[in-house]
Amino acid sequence: MIYLDYHATTPVDPSVADYIYRYMVHEFGNASSIDHESGDRAEAAVKAATRHVADLVGATPRDILFTSGATESLNLAIQGTVNHLASLSPGRGGGGEGKPRIAISNVEHKAVLDTCDALHKQGRIELIHIPVDTQARLDLDQLEKACASGIHLLCIMAANNEVGTIYPIEKIAHIAQRYQVPLLCDASQAVGKIPIQFNEWGITMLAMSAHKLYGPQGVGALIVRRDHRLEPLLYGGGQQRGLRPGTFNLPGIVGLGEACRLRAEEMAEDEVEIGQKRELLQTLLQAQIPDLVINGDPQNRLAGNLHISIPGIPNSAIIARVRYSLAISTGSACSSGVETPSHVLRAMGLAESVVEGALRIGLGKFSTDDDIHQAAEILIQAVQGVKQVMA
Repeated sequence: MIYLDYHATTPVDPSVADYIYRYMVHEFGNASSIDHESGDRAEAAVKAATRHVADLVGATPRDILFTSGATESLNLAIQGTVNHLASLSPGRGGGGEGKPRIAISNVEHKAVLDTCDALHKQGRIELIHIPVDTQARLDLDQLEKACASGIHLLCIMAANNEVGTIYPIEKIAHIAQRYQVPLLCDASQAVGKIPIQFNEWGITMLAMSAHKLYGPQGVGALIVRRDHRLEPLLYGGGQQRGLRPGTFNLPGIVGLGEACRLRAEEMAEDEVEIGQKRELLQTLLQAQIPDLVINGDPQNRLAGNLHISIPGIPNSAIIARVRYSLAISTGSACSSGVETPSHVLRAMGLAESVVEGALRIGLGKFSTDDDIHQAAEILIQAVQGVKQVMA
């Protein structure tokens, strides 16, 4: 099996896995139990991991909350903001007059879309959608108009999890600041791949997951500026300023920290090499599949992202032929099993044949040149085989 589904999850870096094992088997203390040396060492490990996370994204360690991943982080950020506004005024955020207004792009991750849709259906928020063009690029004029109209939260991802388009978060943060609008950035696909400066850019909240940057699944972080108020979704224990209580996931947290430390060292060089491999794969495929369509912004996308469509060839037919030899996907892993086409491609306004033929390929630092050549051959044979059947 050639693994090219790095957007869904990355393999854990072996050195990160060794670090996790150490804190599962040998240094397994409870970081909140500081009456003995075992707890002290666990607490020190959490603090070290916090510094590594902060360093990678240009944040302050005290602003970091560890969670189970970006989905939880985004829910805490959105629901916590709405609940806090409701606590200030029973009508606001509780379904009455003057309910909070939240603006989101049409291509956000389902963790943002579904959370906002649920709050909207409950009558607790007004929801404003910001459109994108055919390359999934944001309309910044519409974004600024939304901010100027008076909103209480702006939710924009740093990079799209399907087509890989990168968004100008620094510019967006400056627009949001101009109108005193808090900005929540889903940086799941971006952290460890492109530079991010949380404090310098003026981002209010940032969500991330370890398993997108060669760390373990089931752990992530929400970075929250101290001047932005949230209500917790969980209660009990008081850990992490009471905003995310519960026993620290020590192995996961140290794994996230070590993964962040490594990305800070390796990111720049790795992403150049990954981008070169992606270009090689694209060239090989285009040489044999002349009707191949590249989706997303070709000039401003994640280095490892290659989102393609073969019009007239259903993606399900390709997946059926390659599923035991090549790991790629038809879209977001969080939408697996969902029969409806990608909301991202729909929002981009792509032709039906392009949407139905879409495939997401994700490369990473462990992808080799041999992987690329073999993957190209497998995909080319699959496309030719389906065309013969459909002829």
